[in-house]
Amino acid sequence: MKEKLYFVLSMIIFGAVGVFAKYINLSSCKIALFLGLIGAIFLLVIFSFKKQKVSWDIAKKNATALLVASIALSGNWIFLFQAYKETTIANAALSYYFAPVLVIILSTLILKERLSLKKALCIGVALLGLFLILQNSTQEMTGNHFLGIGYGLIAASFYATLTLTNKFIKGLDGLTNTLLQLGLSVIMLFPFLLFTEGFSFSSLTGKTVMLMLLLGVLHGGIGFYLFFAGMKGLKAQSIAVLSYIDPLTSLLISALVVREVMTMQQLIGAALLLGSIWIGETAPSGAKKNTSQKLQEKGKNDVHSK
Repeated sequence: MKEKLYFVLSMIIFGAVGVFAKYINLSSCKIALFLGLIGAIFLLVIFSFKKQKVSWDIAKKNATALLVASIALSGNWIFLFQAYKETTIANAALSYYFAPVLVIILSTLILKERLSLKKALCIGVALLGLFLILQNSTQEMTGNHFLGIGYGLIAASFYATLTLTNKFIKGLDGLTNTLLQLGLSVIMLFPFLLFTEGFSFSSLTGKTVMLMLLLGVLHGGIGFYLFFAGMKGLKAQSIAVLSYIDPLTSLLISALVVREVMTMQQLIGAALLLGSIWIGETAPSGAKKNTSQKLQEKGKNDVHSK
């Protein structure tokens, strides 16, 4: 239950990122770099305060998964922020949230998780809810809107990769895992930014600095710590369903901050979305064990059989 609460809180935090991206006058790559840097520094302070140490032996065993996850995290940020810059928050959310569908498909192929009929129906209803919420926003797509949606779809593929890759990281607690992935992301983004667009900050303002600091601490630090700590105890398909809280939060905040008006059709879509999440997460008492438990038990059986 604690892991589920952590993940839900992370989705609410992530849901606010579109509003930040709209008002931060920096390129998507620079936002991603400073988001990772500020988040890593914030978590490093917490790490030091708790007098916690990184187990480098365990980190080395997870080196490949950590590297892939960090690449996915960097790509996810860059293309998601660019999607918000090119199109509306609603259109970016619609394209980005094909990711849970990708997670479900890949979890059945890679993690061998069984897709129940109930879960499949709930995902279908959630998609219908999203369609109703965002339909008005996609009726008049001109200019860079198609480009923005394309960026959102690419970000979705990176998000799905990030989610599934983290299921293979073993022995690292949420704080250490988050700190390592943010640090690796910064190490990779720095030379990429240096050779692509450089470090000119002529358009930097006090408002941009404050928004970046807030985004870095809240999104890059607290949000990703809750994200990684929460997903450890959840099945990939449950993560996919709970992930719909993110776009709903985006739309609610955009309506209050950016003043995007929600129609009755969109409100019905929101009700379908929340309803499907609640039903999908109401598991019977005899529900199957999650993937982490299965892998742990498999490891024990392998030891006993030797």
